[in-house]
Amino acid sequence: MATEIDEIDRRILAELQRDGSLSVERLAERVHLSRNACWRRVKRLEDDGVIAGRVALVDAEKVGLGLSVFIMVRTSNHDPEWLATFRSAVTTLPEITGVYRMTGDLDYVLRARVADVKAYDRLYQRLIAKVPLADVSASFVMEEIKETTALPL
Repeated sequence: MATEIDEIDRRILAELQRDGSLSVERLAERVHLSRNACWRRVKRLEDDGVIAGRVALVDAEKVGLGLSVFIMVRTSNHDPEWLATFRSAVTTLPEITGVYRMTGDLDYVLRARVADVKAYDRLYQRLIAKVPLADVSASFVMEEIKETTALPL
C-alpha cells in the first residue's frame, strides 16, 4: 500500500537522498518547516517504510572495487528448490550488489563490484559451485555515465 506523499514530503525525501546525514535542523531549514514539524514528517516516513534506511555512499574505485560487472544468467530449472538455492547463493556473495529476475530472454541479471577480471573469475567460480546454471555471461562496464541511488521525486 502506497503512503500518501505530499510536496513537502517529496522535498524532504529529495534533500535526504542528496545528503542522508543532514541534521533535523538543517533539513527543516531547507524544506521551510519548523524543526518539530520536520522531525514528525521524517519519523512518519521512516515508520511507513518510505525511508528504508540511511547509508554512506562509498567510492568503489577508492576501496579497490573499480570494476562494475553485469552478469546475465539463464537457467533451465525453475523449481522452488533451485530458486531457494539460487537466492541463497547470490545473497551470500558480497560482491553481488543487485539481483533481478527478468522477463524476456534472460532469467536473471546480477550486478557486481570487483577489483578486476581475476576477481570476477573468482566470483564466477564460487557462484557456479553453489548453484547449477544453464548459461552465464558477463559484461564489464567501461564507463559509468550515470549512477545514482536517488529516485526521481
